[in-house]
Amino acid sequence: MKTALITGAGSGIGRATAVAFVKAGWDVALVGRRREALEATAQVAGGGRVFACDVTQADQVEALFGDAVAAMGRLDLLFNNAGRGARPKTIDEMALEDWRGVLDVNLTGSVLCARAAFAQMRRQEPQGGRIINNGSISAHSPRPGSVPYTVTKHAITGLTKCLSLDGRPYNIACGQIDIGNALTEMAAVIARGVPQADGRIAAEATMDVDDVARAVLMMAELPLSANVQFMTVMATKMPFVGRG
Repeated sequence: MKTALITGAGSGIGRATAVAFVKAGWDVALVGRRREALEATAQVAGGGRVFACDVTQADQVEALFGDAVAAMGRLDLLFNNAGRGARPKTIDEMALEDWRGVLDVNLTGSVLCARAAFAQMRRQEPQGGRIINNGSISAHSPRPGSVPYTVTKHAITGLTKCLSLDGRPYNIACGQIDIGNALTEMAAVIARGVPQADGRIAAEATMDVDDVARAVLMMAELPLSANVQFMTVMATKMPFVGRG
């Protein structure tokens, strides 16, 4: 049985992806800060192992990967999914605590988890595994007032490329999925109306979060000799390509 560790598995994209992986027969470690939410995911999925962890804390991440591998035997996949945003503000109005908070979760948390996963995949037998980073449409094009989120998602692209290169000698593949307007609790505001580049507030098209989960599963189930380096999955009619 293939094994996966999914961060941010208590809600949204993480929960939907965890459900898809469990139903596809994977042994899944469900990771997040809120144990109750993870247990709810496990109940919906009909399986999964619950591990409460704050991915911004290096000691907790190290313990997490040790416990998960002890329980599952090895690690075939990390879905580096945990993330957060901040209220739209121009950079001069941006609270520094928002900057630090988004940076800690989206970037430092992703680096800490990738570091632990890479180390495990490098030393296990048979060697190798796959890391999938959750990027964003913001890794290509920002929304107004999104400095903390957009900067971290551009950095995730750099992390993906570095892991792809450094992982080659150890049979570690790394790809990135850039998601646009998946309808989760966090993204519900998109359907009600969000700022546009021309100053308007407008509702945008959304897509089912289960479609994202299927895309991640497809990436994960490729043999390690093949890799989706970057995938963009988005609501077909959202304002991204062209003038919107």
